[in-house]
Amino acid sequence: MPISNYPNGFANGVAIRGMPILSAYPGNVYWADSAAFNASNGNPGTFTQPCATIAGALAYCTAGNGDIIMVQAGHVETISTATALVLNKASVAIIGLGTGSSRPTLTFSTANTANIPITAANVSLFNILFVANFLAIASVFTATTTSTPTDFAIQNCEFRDGSSVLNFVSIVTGNATATNLDGLYFANNRIKSLGTTAATTAIKLGVAADRMTITGNWGVWAILNDTAAMLAAGAFNCTAFEFSYNNLSRPNTSTTTGNMISTSGSAWTGQAVGNNIWNLDATAGIWISTGTGLGFNQNFSPITGAADKSGLINPAAV
Repeated sequence: MPISNYPNGFANGVAIRGMPILSAYPGNVYWADSAAFNASNGNPGTFTQPCATIAGALAYCTAGNGDIIMVQAGHVETISTATALVLNKASVAIIGLGTGSSRPTLTFSTANTANIPITAANVSLFNILFVANFLAIASVFTATTTSTPTDFAIQNCEFRDGSSVLNFVSIVTGNATATNLDGLYFANNRIKSLGTTAATTAIKLGVAADRMTITGNWGVWAILNDTAAMLAAGAFNCTAFEFSYNNLSRPNTSTTTGNMISTSGSAWTGQAVGNNIWNLDATAGIWISTGTGLGFNQNFSPITGAADKSGLINPAAV
């Protein structure tokens, strides 16, 4: 059988079935596989002797080395505390294998304070399923105390509620320390939110943020009037902000503070482009608070919400 040869490599990398091929990388590779017959955190984290948990593999990583944790298809973990998994090694990538229900699955249970603290910069996650199995879990990821986990990246992951009460209230929650969520990259994720018992918002800021990118996501939320579904920025400004090509739905009937993004900040910079947003607000259809200073191009959302109707350019074209 002939073997394909690409002597010049791939300038932008290559992926098969959506997964990157690790032909070149700066650091070490460790494996986590709870389904392996010999899985143990006492193992060296190799393919044939994998760790039982992501935390076990993370313990072998060296901060700043560009290490990679490969998480096997079928891997499962329960996150029941705020210490089960702490992302405390800089520049580590955690990559899940598999598709659909075979993706690595992290289930949050036991307490609504169960979460994954992020304390190190340049950490990334790819292709992992997160499932809520407790009442109003406060946050999946938390920038704890005064940590500054800048350039945190979440890509191709899914966040799924168990029911209208077994749900995630937030996905990423920042703190009040300057720059802590600068460079946040939230891309190509799926949010399947069923929660109706708390103000559910994917990303919550505790301070101004720079270089934040929210792009290519698909989100469906349940009704909860006047709550921003994607980003709650409070009085803070986001600079060099990108909000692009998201498809988002929350059937609110009131959106005076922004159905998808809420803020009272007036010095935002950046652009919102190509987003498709749906709501049921019968009077205004406001999906982002007015007066931010952002640029807008080709964003579609109903002005007067109604079932079985399509959106139009919103904010209105001039």
